[in-house]
Amino acid sequence: MTLEQITFIILALIGLTSALMLIIQKNPVYSVLLLILHFFALAGFYLLLNAQFIAVLQILVYAGAIMVLFVFVIMLLNLSNEEALKDPFNLRKIIASIFGVVLILQFGVFFFIKAKDDLNVTISPNSIEAGSIKKISEVLFSTYLIPFEVTSFILLVGIIAAIVLAKRKFE
Repeated sequence: MTLEQITFIILALIGLTSALMLIIQKNPVYSVLLLILHFFALAGFYLLLNAQFIAVLQILVYAGAIMVLFVFVIMLLNLSNEEALKDPFNLRKIIASIFGVVLILQFGVFFFIKAKDDLNVTISPNSIEAGSIKKISEVLFSTYLIPFEVTSFILLVGIIAAIVLAKRKFE
């Protein structure tokens, strides 16, 4: 076994365990922490695929910014009356379980029947350079400069609109 295979197995175990515990967990704060752990495992997968830029974005955007919002929402909710949130007949759990079993069966069919012989994939020799921050920034600031600037302008307009809507009266 190579080091990449061992790292993949460890990250897969971390990712699957954290995802399963995230679903089973009853405390929402622990669920958020397990989701952060899962995002770090995903970032590790991106590093194994030589996509360093996406791995850094995964940690900064999802594990950082989005999870802070989740924690704030959980803290702002009043979860003291948890009995009122429970359903007497939980049809959603039954439907979700059925969909989960169907999804696992689809993965099994794909892996054992379809992809058994098609998994001989060779890595491109320039894949390390293609996922680097230098290469992505060269393309972003040369070929896609105008869409990048338009996107930043739209985000600026959205921030200004949020500030105007949040402010109650102009002084």
